[in-house]
Amino acid sequence: MAMVYPFKKYNYEVLVDGAAVGGFSEVSAPDITIEPIEYREGNFAVNTAGKQPGLVKYGNVTLKWGITTDQTLYNWVKEVEGGVINRKTVTISLMDDLQQEVAKWTMISAWPTKYTAPDMNATSNEVAVEQVEFVHEGLTRDK
Repeated sequence: MAMVYPFKKYNYEVLVDGAAVGGFSEVSAPDITIEPIEYREGNFAVNTAGKQPGLVKYGNVTLKWGITTDQTLYNWVKEVEGGVINRKTVTISLMDDLQQEVAKWTMISAWPTKYTAPDMNATSNEVAVEQVEFVHEGLTRDK
């Protein structure tokens, strides 16, 4: 049987409504949590509660990138700050070494909930990094 190696996590692409909005140095992993509901009736034969699925929660996703003159994501944050919640589809695609998509996650009805400007340090030798955190109302793995 041939050895199958897992894909590397450093080769990815992020699209917002199908358009590239920048190159990102880091993307936090989207997650799904299904909250358990515990329930026990007084006549249960065992002393433990039964469990059933409850509310589904989707974790926030944070994008980090070196600051440039592009303000697309910042402008989206400012729209939300002004009361205009423009929900968009955000996709994260994992690529193989030949730049072919091997996995894809789609966040449904995403909008920015937090913006972080880069910190400044005159003694540092690092790239200035901006961050935007997204909330969303659904996650699918399409591939």
